[in-house]
Order: sequence, then C-alpha cells, then structure tokens
Amino acid sequence: MDAETRADVLKRLAYVDGHLSGVRRMIEDDTYCVDVLKQTYAVRRAIEKAESRMLDGHLHHCVADSIRSGDGEAVLDELIELYAVANK
Repeated sequence: MDAETRADVLKRLAYVDGHLSGVRRMIEDDTYCVDVLKQTYAVRRAIEKAESRMLDGHLHHCVADSIRSGDGEAVLDELIELYAVANK
C-alpha cells in the first residue's frame, strides 16, 4: 500500500473507531433507536470508503505491477476471491 493510501485509510479507521465508541455510548445511554441507526449507517459508510480507497490503491499499484511482472493469473484469482468474500 502506498504511503498516501495508508495515511488516508488510517485516518478513516480512526474516525470509525471514535464514531463506534460514540455509538456504544448511545446504546448504553438508551438513546432513541433511529438516532443510533443513523450513526451506525455513518460508520458503515466510513468503512466502505476506507475499503474503496484500499481497493483503488490495490488495483492501481499491486494489480498493475503483478500483471506487468507476469503474475496476472494469480492476481486475477485473488480478485475473484475478494469479490466472493465481499458478496457473501
């Protein structure tokens, strides 16, 4: 993972970590369910953005490099596996 992607993903995960702690407190404080759900949706979107950023970096760097070096079949198998995991 390149340094820019790593920094961005770590920043997003720190946000998720803090936001998730807030959601936990909301539940402990018996906050109204709809308000809690809105926050869990925000956490999910933040995770999806981090995943998207990692995938973008992977496709542009790791996959491209693997194809250029002749390891295209292995990297395609990895992507197929990743797709299967993401769609379970």
